[in-house]
Amino acid sequence: MLAAIGVASVDDLLTAVPADARRPALGLPPGMSEAEVQAHLEELAARNRPAGAGPFFLGGPVQRRYIPAAVPVLALRGEFLTAYTPYQPEVSQGTLQAVFEYQSLMAELLAMDVVNSSMYEGSTAMAEAAFMAVRATGRKKVVVAADVFAQYRQTLATYARGPDLEVVTAPASQLAAAAAGAACVIVQYPNAFGGLIDVRGTADLAHAAGALCVVVTEPHACALLEPPGALGADIVVGEGQPLGIPMSFGGPHLGIIACREPLVRQLPGRIVGQTADANGTRGFVNTLQTREQHIRREKATSNICTNEALAAIMAATYLALLGPEGLRAAARVGVQRAHELARRLAALPGCSVAPDTSTPMDWGIPHFFDRFLLLTPLGDGLREALLAEDILAGEPTRGHYTHVADGVLVQCTEMTTPAEMDALVAAVQRIASREPVATG
Repeated sequence: MLAAIGVASVDDLLTAVPADARRPALGLPPGMSEAEVQAHLEELAARNRPAGAGPFFLGGPVQRRYIPAAVPVLALRGEFLTAYTPYQPEVSQGTLQAVFEYQSLMAELLAMDVVNSSMYEGSTAMAEAAFMAVRATGRKKVVVAADVFAQYRQTLATYARGPDLEVVTAPASQLAAAAAGAACVIVQYPNAFGGLIDVRGTADLAHAAGALCVVVTEPHACALLEPPGALGADIVVGEGQPLGIPMSFGGPHLGIIACREPLVRQLPGRIVGQTADANGTRGFVNTLQTREQHIRREKATSNICTNEALAAIMAATYLALLGPEGLRAAARVGVQRAHELARRLAALPGCSVAPDTSTPMDWGIPHFFDRFLLLTPLGDGLREALLAEDILAGEPTRGHYTHVADGVLVQCTEMTTPAEMDALVAAVQRIASREPVATG
């Protein structure tokens, strides 16, 4: 083959790759047996700190939630685990019905007409929602609130480069002015700081400008709060990982996307529908598949080629096991512990939390859900100080949310224990009381 193409060696094919990168040192001595390699890798893995090994307050799209033991037992059955894309419904009824149940449960939770059979994860679902709005309105401007998750806004910016969309980021107070000529207005409920925004008011201002209202939300929040669909949202997106899916180092997870019925043909991915065969027996089929694999490229809504069906089945199993009351109970515990923790931290000298109208930082948001922004004299340096004490706090705001003070996000769930809360309060009190280190 080399002779046929006139190349002397395989290395000559790789000249574009730097020489020192072609055979990188792996840190392994030569001649190790399989057993020795496994032992070495296990030793390396043991240096990692599992998420549950100490006080844990990370959150946002990916959350530490309790996963009932029955979820993996049921969702990881061989019939689901080995199933590929259900092209032939006559041999895929189990997978199709499970995905149909996921869609039905999520539609009820979000109060939306249609839910597809899932996206990659929440941030790409938000970007796909923006594309839906662009196709539906013919406009190329997208307005996104500044208090939407930073990762989601970064993904939107990446997606927007291809079709050359204009992405405008605006504080909540300026959304009305920015909405003119926009395809959609994107807000988050609860927002990145846990604040409960006025979704209905945002939907009204978006519709008045001829735009769609896209809402980023969280499943557990919809169990306690009025869901986005009841507040006028046209498209709802979010991350489904909290629904019985392990954190798994960031994936694979589950992107939620739902819409009003008039927008159904703009949905990416696929929709499983219920029907009846010639004998009147209930059955399930892929009702709508708008991806390039199935239709002409110019008519496709997306090139997404994976619908995260296994993750969707895990989410459906979780929702069915907990039921409405169980989901509300899990959400309620997280909210209660977050508010108790915020109260205790705000009582410490030099500390405050937001959103809270009693603090100098008044965003017009009087309440928060199950996370908040912790503000101390250390700013976002608090996160590193807490890590030194084996306490995992959330992401810092510096560089991600320019309209708020430097601080650290703190999230609580039903997995947050009183002992963890005590440890965080004690650590913040110690850290905040230390004398600053002289520099220069």
